[in-house]
Amino acid sequence: MTTLLLALPVALPLLAALIAVAAARIAADLAMATGLLVLGLAVWLVAEVAHAGPVSIALGGWEAPLGIVLHADGLGASFLLVTALIMAAVLPAARQGFADRGAETRAGFAFWPLALLLFAGMNTAFLSRDLFNLFVALELLTLSAVALVAIEGKAETITAALRYMIFALLGSVLFLLGAALAYSAYATLDMTRLAGVAAGDWPMAAAVALMTLGLAIKTALFPFHAWLPPAHSGAPAPASAMLSALVPKASFVIMLRLWFEVVPDLASPLLVLVLGSLGAVAVVWGSLLAIGQARLKLIIAYSTVAQLGYLFLVFPLAGGVGAAQPWAAGAWTAVSFHAFSHALAKAAMFLAAGLFLRAVGHDRLEGLRGLARAMPIACFAFGLSAIALMGLPPSGGFTAKYLLLTSAFASGQWIWGVVLVAGGLLAAVYLFRPLNLMFSKEGADPATLRPVPRGEQALPLLLALAAILLGIASSGPFDFLQIGRPGDAAAGLAP
Repeated sequence: MTTLLLALPVALPLLAALIAVAAARIAADLAMATGLLVLGLAVWLVAEVAHAGPVSIALGGWEAPLGIVLHADGLGASFLLVTALIMAAVLPAARQGFADRGAETRAGFAFWPLALLLFAGMNTAFLSRDLFNLFVALELLTLSAVALVAIEGKAETITAALRYMIFALLGSVLFLLGAALAYSAYATLDMTRLAGVAAGDWPMAAAVALMTLGLAIKTALFPFHAWLPPAHSGAPAPASAMLSALVPKASFVIMLRLWFEVVPDLASPLLVLVLGSLGAVAVVWGSLLAIGQARLKLIIAYSTVAQLGYLFLVFPLAGGVGAAQPWAAGAWTAVSFHAFSHALAKAAMFLAAGLFLRAVGHDRLEGLRGLARAMPIACFAFGLSAIALMGLPPSGGFTAKYLLLTSAFASGQWIWGVVLVAGGLLAAVYLFRPLNLMFSKEGADPATLRPVPRGEQALPLLLALAAILLGIASSGPFDFLQIGRPGDAAAGLAP
């Protein structure tokens, strides 16, 4: 049974993608059924990990280093569940724009297999511990994401997709070079085995440096973020929801595992300072750019640049001095909470923005004036998502920022606390503009807008409510994340 729980979340989306290519007329129904089935498997896996602890399987019965091992701990199972939940909402939301209605289109044909391949790549990234297998997962994500950006064939989206591909391929090459260097030195690509044999010598240091740089590019860390806003804002709303909420998290989780599970002793004070500083700049710079945008999807996209910056504060806050320290574990858990909250809220925001665009015909801010009268559910979902992104109670974003602030002040690193507070205030500024317009008493006559069914508006609301519930019922997810937590998440990274 454990084999099915770990293998099926990867195998089912891959199989469904192949069937969707051959049977395009049932692709939408097949994709939605796959999303619900994988969601059920993810819930089952979470229950299994909560009951029995981390679970692993060796595919084909071949143990590492010859075979590939899939492993689910609290972190991996949590990301798998959040991914499945988002896909279960995004795929039905995409039906309106991409379902086959008798006249097959390029976008309608391509969207479903691409979304399923992206789904499989995400699940592989969260469950695999083999560096080459992770490289394959990253490439699957990259190719699917780039194609989804350009799926409508517009000149500006094709340009954005090409820019995305150049950055992503550079990140892939760097990651592959690092993995090859690690294999040449230690004859294994399995993370668990590398953690046991890797020494702090120059081959491992060079390998980790290359992989870290490649993963930072894929996560759109400042100054490698230029590809993200045009790509995420130009893609169709369901694709934007997947790309912004999920894809950057895969590369960050790999980086988190690499530093906290494989080579924690290589983390120098300079390294953690550089990564934390780049994250802090991303928070401020992404927020400032979001404030200046006149299109809703661009505001949300630049917000992603800022929100991803918070994740990198884990490195200085868990930088450690070699002794066990409560704030290190708090910081490690906090960035996981932030990743979950951001994923749920950002998917809800992009889905809501897509509904606004359909109703009004564009996503310029002036078109949002008074929209809450015609679309109260979608506007409410957007408002709840904004609460999570600003880090206000009782959302999961608040829990994440509270834990990060606690770690910052407990460790005496108050400067990161300043960044957290400043980021929250800047988020309030750029999100207040669309919210103020949506709930304005003046605006277009609802009769002049294209109607959007309330059932479609409920999908972003469900995701936004999940982001709020993550904060209200935070003790359960907090405890679950500690299952299989690496020891250096509590002891801190230390040379």
